[in-house]
Amino acid sequence: MLGGLVTLVANRVSADYPALLAETKHTTAQVQSWLAGPPFHVKNSNVQRFLNDIPGYLSKHKTLVEGTVVTGGKIASEFFGGLVLMLFVAFFLIKDGDRIWNWLLGAMRTGTARRVDRAGHAAWLVMVYYMRGTVAVAAIHALVIGVVLWVMGVPLALPLAVLVFLAAFVPLVGLLVAGALAILVTLATKGWVDAVILLGILIVEDQLEAHLLQPQVVGKMIRLHPLAVILSLAVGGVLAGIVGAVVAVPIVAVITRALPELRRTEPEDLGPDDP
Repeated sequence: MLGGLVTLVANRVSADYPALLAETKHTTAQVQSWLAGPPFHVKNSNVQRFLNDIPGYLSKHKTLVEGTVVTGGKIASEFFGGLVLMLFVAFFLIKDGDRIWNWLLGAMRTGTARRVDRAGHAAWLVMVYYMRGTVAVAAIHALVIGVVLWVMGVPLALPLAVLVFLAAFVPLVGLLVAGALAILVTLATKGWVDAVILLGILIVEDQLEAHLLQPQVVGKMIRLHPLAVILSLAVGGVLAGIVGAVVAVPIVAVITRALPELRRTEPEDLGPDDP
């Protein structure tokens, strides 16, 4: 699935690049004509030269663009290398997870092992719910932005939608960062009107994520109050930046679900080796 998605995105980037170049030239000519007309009557040669150089830059510096893609490819290779390692570890955790977990519990006293076992299962369950909610939110963002870009006829609509999906895993901030790139492509190819429309949609989506999707979808799945979700994101972002914002909600959810199980003591937890 990952290989097919990467291949599809790469093919669309290669196929849409000429359209991106052609539409950028058209938009540049429109902007130049608009600046030269009333009420601006701007005929500054430097401005005209700058506008005329945009398509030329894209055409002449295709090697630079490709080099940037190669650099991104190196980063992507490191990422996918870590992903392969993660999948390798995940395979054995799925295959032998019960044995590994029981081995860890075997080093504890009987009562403690039972409490840790309950806390571990509770923490795992809340992580499952968190991932389901996050994927649902990311899919909603990618679908909305992808459809909007497709309706506008913006090149690279599919790659940009995939980027929005991945960026949505960074709550609140990720959507705006990926959206900025989508706005630049829209501005260069379709003009400022479509770019402003897309900006408005992104702002609305960001507010919906902050006040509706994250608290209601993700928060309900992990049984956290909407205020707790928002405060967790804020504190995590302040303490550790983007990484903190990504891991803040699951950490809080795991703690709130696991801690009561660690504290709760049932009669069967008290064995002969417990006080």
